[in-house]
Amino acid sequence: MFDFLSFGKTPEMIKKRKTAFVRVQRFNPDEDEKPYIQEFEVPMTPETTVLDALQYVKTELDGSLTFRKSCRHAICGSCAMNVNGSNDLVCHRNLPESLDKTGVVTIKPLPYLPVIKDLVVDRTSFWEQYKRVKPWLVPPEDAPEKEFRVSPEEVAAINSAETCIMCGACYSSCQVIAMGKDYIGPHALLKSFLRVMDPRDTIPGERLDISGGEDGAYRCHTIFNCIDACPKNLNPTEAIETLRKLAQRRIAFEEERAERQKTLTEAAD
Repeated sequence: MFDFLSFGKTPEMIKKRKTAFVRVQRFNPDEDEKPYIQEFEVPMTPETTVLDALQYVKTELDGSLTFRKSCRHAICGSCAMNVNGSNDLVCHRNLPESLDKTGVVTIKPLPYLPVIKDLVVDRTSFWEQYKRVKPWLVPPEDAPEKEFRVSPEEVAAINSAETCIMCGACYSSCQVIAMGKDYIGPHALLKSFLRVMDPRDTIPGERLDISGGEDGAYRCHTIFNCIDACPKNLNPTEAIETLRKLAQRRIAFEEERAERQKTLTEAAD
């Protein structure tokens, strides 16, 4: 195998190469006692993504390699993995720009989650915590036949949370999750924030009881790993801090929501 360093290649020269070396963490629980690293050489162009490299390995070199992807299936977020120590979506991670100083990229499964096989992790806990916060909208019983008249400011407050694709990158970067605590997690708290701030929702108090509990917003250590990991540049930490503040004035917030909904339905009539 060609040794970049022995020939004194610079990072710029490495990026111009027509091939790259991809190191993948492999683990088959039916056969392996522990995970191990396997290296593959793959063709590379300036446009090649890390997902392209994995797909080449599976198609041309080793069909047993297992990973998730749902690109072009309207299920963005399933290809989140750990690339060179940071969580990201491998479908938009450029391969030449991901090569380290030695001309290698290392791909591992998302941390802190049980590995099913190779780069596929068990997201059961991730989805269970998501369901805990009741992420669906609960509108008023007398909802208007037409649309609600929501202000631009109210839309702006929830737009960022709406763009979360549930990839799991923030969840598996969280140090509280790493400690094995029964923590709701930044992904679910961000979705709770989305519904709490939505003026159409009728159960903000119930949501704040859940998200403001001891395993909710107050469990967050404010380390900001979730912000660094988010491929959509969202800010779960800010949402969690907002939930903390609202939980302290839950009753007043419920009364404010009830009054706001009167104007919502009146404007729609």
